Amino acid sequence: MTHKPGTEVGTPVLLALVAGLVVALTVALTVAMPPALRAQGAPEKYAVRLDWVPIAGTDRVTGKGAATAQLSGKALTINGSFEGLGGPATIMRLHQGIARGARGRAVTDIPVPKTTSGSFMATLTLTDEQVTALRQGKLYLQLHGDKGLAPDGANLWGWFLR
Repeated sequence: MTHKPGTEVGTPVLLALVAGLVVALTVALTVAMPPALRAQGAPEKYAVRLDWVPIAGTDRVTGKGAATAQLSGKALTINGSFEGLGGPATIMRLHQGIARGARGRAVTDIPVPKTTSGSFMATLTLTDEQVTALRQGKLYLQLHGDKGLAPDGANLWGWFLR
């Protein structure tokens, strides 16, 4: 290989080229990376609005609430509150619906104060199936109370939304 005069590449130009390649490679890898792997770097945030569901007995159901949730890996941390129930809360359950916005089976219980207003907090370890369901809008909270609707005493419901 022979060197031609005037074709030298200066250090600043070479550094700029290398930096450009690093940025391009980082962007390409991030775009090609599966969403689940990308999500491990930053927690996913969700919000829940707890309200009555218009199925029957709306004249007997009172109260409202809200919660926020953060998913880090498989750990789902939930913080929330409720107020104005017609009677004391008994239990809150995390449910997995069969579709977005549809009812489904109870997954686990979340302790709540046995009062008409209060706050709750829980950290749950989800399965891979439950993480997928959360991202698809299929997980929801259901607050039960002693004045809730038959057959299970449900008062307030709320789906996890991004």
